[in-house]
Amino acid sequence: MSYTVAIVGRPNVGKSTFFNRLLEQRKAIVDDISGVTRDRQYGVADWNGKSFNLIDTGGFVPDSSDIFEIEIRKQVKIAIEEANAIIFMVDVTTGITDLDAAMADVLRRTSKPVYVVVNKVDNGTRELEATEFYSLGFAQNYFISSISGSGTGDLLDAVTAAITEEEQDDQEQASTLPKFAIIGQPNVGKSSLLNALVGEERTIVSDIAGTTRDTIHTHYKLFQKEFMLIDTAGIRKKSKEKDDLEFYSIIRAIKAMDEADVCLLVLDAAKGITAQDVTIFSLASRKGKGLVVLVNKWDLLEKETNTARDYEKVLKQKLAPFTDVPVLFISAKDKVRIYKAIEKALEVFDNRSRKIPTSQLNDVMLKAVEAYHAPVVRGHAVKIKYVTQLPTVVPSFAFFTNYPDDIKTPYRNYLENQLRTNFRLTGVPVRIFFRKK
Repeated sequence: MSYTVAIVGRPNVGKSTFFNRLLEQRKAIVDDISGVTRDRQYGVADWNGKSFNLIDTGGFVPDSSDIFEIEIRKQVKIAIEEANAIIFMVDVTTGITDLDAAMADVLRRTSKPVYVVVNKVDNGTRELEATEFYSLGFAQNYFISSISGSGTGDLLDAVTAAITEEEQDDQEQASTLPKFAIIGQPNVGKSSLLNALVGEERTIVSDIAGTTRDTIHTHYKLFQKEFMLIDTAGIRKKSKEKDDLEFYSIIRAIKAMDEADVCLLVLDAAKGITAQDVTIFSLASRKGKGLVVLVNKWDLLEKETNTARDYEKVLKQKLAPFTDVPVLFISAKDKVRIYKAIEKALEVFDNRSRKIPTSQLNDVMLKAVEAYHAPVVRGHAVKIKYVTQLPTVVPSFAFFTNYPDDIKTPYRNYLENQLRTNFRLTGVPVRIFFRKK
């Protein structure tokens, strides 16, 4: 799923409401991720069985209109460069403002699809007023109301119609080599790690420039191991603005995640795990990627006997509920444990592709069900009769039961823990479905 849609527009046109509505459209599949500086900036949306990355660019508070225009232009430009399609949101109650016109001017220069979305159209009068926006000169105009959701279906039909099978099914990748993405915030040592891994012993077969200009794919062949490294560290510093860079690096990281099988999340030992790191982690986990956490610059930390153990404990509390993840303390600069990191990533890759024979699965899991039954629902006993692994890229299991809708999270967690305990699924998100038997 590497199709990315960006929502642009001046403040207060309803971008966030619309953004949240798209992410919550299908609660069962899609969850949103609260951003760092501004709440809910990016997530994965799903419509009619097609998924896409959704990025909200707005939310700048103007100090003065000029600074604001500069900022918003920067974000719009980045969005245009990085996204596959743009949703340009305007507000029917104000008509076309100078800012809308300025933004339309920037958007006219792109060859990517632009969908003009006129928000707050919730009655006949406003529907007539909304036709004014055709004068901006874009072919695709949609009249919607973010709050009630009217009109969003047609827009989503149009957006997802452009997503091709190739873009949707990034799993069937040409190369069967494991793909590892080095992800994390700026300045945690992603580049140093990459250089340490491929640096002097450059027995690289080829350097393949990634699909986006700055994600570099490195074909790595060393110590009888072969895999692709996707590096997101090569973010061009377009400007010194922190917001700008953060936004840019997030889009890049999301794209690298889409291509990867396993994500190596690099943290800075001194800073610990930040809200932004947790966000990146949950995003990778929702996308079904394998995960290894690397605490870099470990050499710079004052240590006592149990420093590593205590550090890992705190780390996992913040990553909960998905805590079955390898954590390694490394120093990219001194090359401490960096090859161990690759071994772990290869292990996680194997865990993610593990296929468990149905007979073995039932032997183990039905015993676990016997040992601890699902709670009784409305006086009925919940019975689980059969388990099978689904033919998906991420380890997914279907449990056949008489009351599939009544099994609550604690019991689902129990089953997941049993699967993890018995079938080596460390570092891999596990999906569990209950089906009517």
